[in-house]
Amino acid sequence: MNKRKSNVYKITGVALLALVITSCSSDDDGDDLGNWVDKSVFDGSPRSSVSGFTIDNVGYMGVGYDGDDYLASFWAYDMEGDYWSQKADFPGVARNAAVGFEIDGTGYIGSGYDGVDELTDFYSYNTASNTWTEIASLPTARRSAVGFGVNGFGYVGTGYDGENDRKDFWKYNPVNDAWTELVGFGGNKRRSATTFTIDGLVYLGTGISNGVYLDDFWVFDPTTESWTKKLDLDEEDDYSIQRSNAVGFTLDGYGYIATGEIGGATNTVWEYDPASDEWERKTSFEGATRQDAIAFSNGNRVFIGMGRTGTLYLDDLDEFFPQDEYEEED
Repeated sequence: MNKRKSNVYKITGVALLALVITSCSSDDDGDDLGNWVDKSVFDGSPRSSVSGFTIDNVGYMGVGYDGDDYLASFWAYDMEGDYWSQKADFPGVARNAAVGFEIDGTGYIGSGYDGVDELTDFYSYNTASNTWTEIASLPTARRSAVGFGVNGFGYVGTGYDGENDRKDFWKYNPVNDAWTELVGFGGNKRRSATTFTIDGLVYLGTGISNGVYLDDFWVFDPTTESWTKKLDLDEEDDYSIQRSNAVGFTLDGYGYIATGEIGGATNTVWEYDPASDEWERKTSFEGATRQDAIAFSNGNRVFIGMGRTGTLYLDDLDEFFPQDEYEEED
């Protein structure tokens, strides 16, 4: 696959000069590799800090905040048909900044913030019956955590508990409906971090703690339940992968971190090659610059939408083609 191109920013020592002399604004992204295509606008109200998961070719999304109210509505996006349909409302208290993940075809959403308290309650979603079931609560309350499903288990970690940022991780077993605390994560405490999964390994980075945007980057092996530190996100200095409130996703064996916030909303997109432990910049997200967005990916297609820029809440959706030439008129 011919995926590399001379005007894509590759993070090596020889690229450092290019990063210094090349503007990183969206105006200069027209020659970058990666194309965005407008898709069906969300049928519901604009919102940010939603939670969801992808099962087969459907992205599921719910809860969130619209600038006035915390939400409990829940929706599905059909990737093949490019349309939205409303599903049964999330049964817990309305919230934002929850986590969502999928385990063996079942979706899960829990934790978060209801405007007063950080939450612990969790629910599973059956796509066939369009029904929710309350499951065991997360042992400790938090919002702005990370959550992922891998190898038949769910994992939730990091986040903010109302007083402190966290770095603990918990493993959910759907067979006995129980949470177990894991040990061994050596990274910093953080909230609003990002994960993506490649070949059964989970990569974690970004986030913020005590006002500092973090640069440490880790990979989790669920088979051994061990963490390994990778190259920092500022290993070559002066490139902008560090951020909070971004989205992470996997596409065709590569990991991506996109949009987010670093002193203000950003639209930049970076691609991670696990074989070389290197990053390349791709065409920036073509919609409005945003944070607190959501991404749906089935491993072969990816869609990014919602979120907010300042006090403007968004309802658009775009599909990303990272190996295509940029075209402005689509």
